[in-house]
Amino acid sequence: METNEPMDPGTGHEKLQPEETAELLEETGPAHSGEQEQEEDLTRELEFLFDVPLQVSVEVGRARILLKDLLQMGEGYVVELDKLAGEPLDLYVNSRLIARGEAVKVGDRFGIKLTEVVSQSDRIKRLG
Repeated sequence: METNEPMDPGTGHEKLQPEETAELLEETGPAHSGEQEQEEDLTRELEFLFDVPLQVSVEVGRARILLKDLLQMGEGYVVELDKLAGEPLDLYVNSRLIARGEAVKVGDRFGIKLTEVVSQSDRIKRLG
């Protein structure tokens, strides 16, 4: 059987022209990878947890003080923290370190812009 269509030397089948390939892709639509489908399934399974409230806190730094210093504290007293100025703040969710970031002002409030997120595997390791 003779044809005017170019043949793919590797497979012996007709080569698709770029226009034909584009048409086929449009017809089939975007393919879901198995990983995407698994992620969507997991999201559906965990939806009941989405409304669970979590305690979120941001830590500027820590200090250890003596009880006598605590009793002497008053307005204007300065507590020196263990972090240097400019170091990232720590973001905790339910007392677990989740991320680090920098302080930002959002309107009249403070916020934290995340610069580093603790990997999921590291968070799981710290649970046990």
